[in-house]
Amino acid sequence: MPELPEVETIRRQLDTVLRGARISEVEVLLPRLVKYPSADRYRRFLRGGIIRDVGRRGKYLLIRLEGGRVLVIHLGMTGSLRFSQPGRERPRHTHLVFRLEDGRELLYVDPRTFGETALLREGDFRSLPGLCRLGPEPLEEGFTPEELSRALRGRCRLKAALLDQSRVAGIGNIYADEALHRAGIHPLRRLNELTPEELERLHRAIREVLREAINGGGSSVSDYVDTKGERGNFQVDHRVYRRAGEPCPRCGESIRRDRVAGRSTYYCPRCQR
Repeated sequence: MPELPEVETIRRQLDTVLRGARISEVEVLLPRLVKYPSADRYRRFLRGGIIRDVGRRGKYLLIRLEGGRVLVIHLGMTGSLRFSQPGRERPRHTHLVFRLEDGRELLYVDPRTFGETALLREGDFRSLPGLCRLGPEPLEEGFTPEELSRALRGRCRLKAALLDQSRVAGIGNIYADEALHRAGIHPLRRLNELTPEELERLHRAIREVLREAINGGGSSVSDYVDTKGERGNFQVDHRVYRRAGEPCPRCGESIRRDRVAGRSTYYCPRCQR
């Protein structure tokens, strides 16, 4: 699933080229992707809309329109947004087409169709519970070690807590593993066992790895491509994720793979005791 760095990469690309663009027509080829309102009203309300800017909240894209509406897109597991031209053959699994007044088409392509979209009013996201329940943004200035400590209260396993979007927004399997390795903390540690010094290390590692991943255009370990159809580059800098059996870049111990919270989890048994 595209995580914060991948979605932020797409947001930056879209914001550069969509500001001021007018939506002339929308095709909804798979109506069940539209969570609110109905697919017909979604099309009608978007028609003629002028894009003000493109934001992000966690893993959600927020395309803000003049007049106070927000086009929300979540890419799910395999979703992508790509530009095309009328008459050009569309990729397989194209489910949404946003036709712009200047002739361009923005396509939403999603083989596994776990994504979702909605057209909401600015500030009223109740129709998308996942968006409403998001925790703090880890790259915002107000996200301090104290804020992370408040987000990680309880007794559950640390890796499971980092995957909980209501605690911290935007972190998924890849960057949880990478941040925990940098911080030197085992993914199965319980939240109430963490020391203030460990929380500071984890806070620093989360922000560091997310920023580096954004600078690298995100990680392409499966389906992820940006709006130009290009893969990210940060996967070559992963220290543990999908590197089971390879030597830890810090100590040389073999990276291990276990299941935590139902997800494959990669860590160094020596650096992350």
